[in-house]
Amino acid sequence: MKKIDHIGIAVKDLEASNKIFTALFNRKPFHQEVVESEKLDVSFFELGDTKVELMQAQSPESKVHKYLEKKGEGIHHVCFEVDDIVTEMERLKSEGFQPLTEKPYKGALNKLVCFFHPKTTNGILIELCQKTAY
Repeated sequence: MKKIDHIGIAVKDLEASNKIFTALFNRKPFHQEVVESEKLDVSFFELGDTKVELMQAQSPESKVHKYLEKKGEGIHHVCFEVDDIVTEMERLKSEGFQPLTEKPYKGALNKLVCFFHPKTTNGILIELCQKTAY
């Protein structure tokens, strides 16, 4: 693993949260998009080498909606950047960590992503991401 890529924060109202974090960080989000596969609207703030991702569910079927219903707004996951996501997934599986999917898939910012179950990562949802060619 290279570094923390971003911290994901589940929010109920992306527009209101963008205003709060814009004031907090003294800068606007550098990127916003819809992640159809996860039924999410997201925005990203850049802070040096790290980013903060705000995530709002688009529908009750979204995993983030279910998270918000259960735990409320707050830190949802920590994402680590890797050079080779498939190799890193295999390494972590061999160490006993449980991936939530068998293969990585396209996430926000055109990156390959995968998540590991918090039951195997000391209660923290862990995401891995790998940059892809645009």
